[in-house]
Amino acid sequence: MQSSKTDRLLRAGIVLLSAGLVYFIYSGIHEHVVVAGDTAPEFSIRADNGRTVSLPNFGGKLLVLNFWATWCPPCVQETPSLSKFAAAYAAKGVVVLGISVDKDEKVYRTFLQKFNPAFLYAREFKLHEDFGTFMYPETYIIDSKGKVLYKLAEPADWMDPRMTQLVDSLL
Repeated sequence: MQSSKTDRLLRAGIVLLSAGLVYFIYSGIHEHVVVAGDTAPEFSIRADNGRTVSLPNFGGKLLVLNFWATWCPPCVQETPSLSKFAAAYAAKGVVVLGISVDKDEKVYRTFLQKFNPAFLYAREFKLHEDFGTFMYPETYIIDSKGKVLYKLAEPADWMDPRMTQLVDSLL
């Protein structure tokens, strides 16, 4: 009788420990992914031009935060239209910040010399993880209070009327 009670308690304990282990493994693998409606993770980054961009103080009405890499063909393709967009929308209070996840600084600098982006850019290796970004390009449009208004998990033609109308509606 005592043995069967001990067996049940032992089994219950094993089940609880197993459930806890599964939960911790699952939560470690499935980090939080930021989506529209979420509050963006706070950060402070010094762009290559020396300007510091941080949430919630980025100096604009909207922050277009774009994660990219030089080895990502859609990112390369998107860069010219993102530059035109940044130039066209700067006077409207839109700040564009491109965060490169490139490990190779020489390749990164060569890319910048070739494309000469008209937006703020920096090379940083942690922030994309805070957003749950692992595919590039991925862009977040964030308001002055730090709320993610829109998330785009694919390349875009930033001067396409659909994109400019979307941004205009968020201003």
